Amino acid sequence: MVGAILVILVPFLIFAIVLSKGKGAFLLAGYNTMSNSEKEKYREEELCKFMSKIMFGICFSILLIALSEYFKIQFLLIIGLILIIGLIVFSMVYSNTGNRFKTDSKDSY
Repeated sequence: MVGAILVILVPFLIFAIVLSKGKGAFLLAGYNTMSNSEKEKYREEELCKFMSKIMFGICFSILLIALSEYFKIQFLLIIGLILIIGLIVFSMVYSNTGNRFKTDSKDSY
């Protein structure tokens, strides 16, 4: 079971590294389906870097879940699940409110 969890972790980690370099926006759901004119309204590099931080957090959560299975510590599983759910909710709210990544509203953080 731990091996399967780590197999899931590796692609997430690679994706986080790619995003941390400001690349890979075409892999972000929603952004990749926008028209080119709509994509020009967003600061792609900042969006990628934000999503990389979220992905690193998700990787850490998955690692906690794997460690909970390996060491049979239920508390790590609970922390990992709370963290992963919290990160997902936070990223959805943060990225979809306040026009944080739009080019015409750079000062509206």
